Amino acid sequence: MHKTMRYSLLASATVLLFGVSGGAQAQQVPQAPDMTFFVTSVGSGKGGDLGGLAGADAHCHTLAATAGAGNKAWRAYLSGSDTPAAGKAVNARDRIGKGPWQNAKGVVIATGIDDLHSANNKLTSENSLTERGTRVSGFGYTPNWHDVLTGSQPDGTAYPGNINMTCNNWVSGEFGKAGVGHVDRRGGADNEYQRSWNAAHQSRGCSQADLIATGGNGLYYCFAQ
Repeated sequence: MHKTMRYSLLASATVLLFGVSGGAQAQQVPQAPDMTFFVTSVGSGKGGDLGGLAGADAHCHTLAATAGAGNKAWRAYLSGSDTPAAGKAVNARDRIGKGPWQNAKGVVIATGIDDLHSANNKLTSENSLTERGTRVSGFGYTPNWHDVLTGSQPDGTAYPGNINMTCNNWVSGEFGKAGVGHVDRRGGADNEYQRSWNAAHQSRGCSQADLIATGGNGLYYCFAQ
């Protein structure tokens, strides 16, 4: 009886060990050391409170490191408002380097700043991948997370200081709104405005619930300088 029980416990422990190992392997992020662009697979979880631009950049770096691309200077594609507390406005287009940029699969999504902000860029639902090399669930799917935080106008510049489209410069989950783009370049109206990757509309508010309600989950673009 004791021997049978001992063998049974040993077998159970073996199954558990291999089960945990298999689960860990399943969670491993595919390595893409040459990746220089991605959409965050997760946001801060606190709505528009990203810990400011510095916190958003750090999140980009952390996610990139899981894919073997942490040896680069990563910047979030986010603009900052011109306010007395923050000082001069920050343009998203000025934060991300000169390009070119490629996704986790090696597809070049833009050759430079002007190309990125033109109709020639390759930002589509197929190419705007996460650091894991996966597509973001977009329009027509459940959940719909196609809203991507940018706080930017179509040319990648910040909004005027009297327009709070950056959730108080990305430190508030309560006040203001967020300017967002559509990662899949699709929307209910399916017009040019809705097809913008960086300036499709504004969020309902800055809380996580508000971001989800308007079709997002607090995701944003990351570029390596």
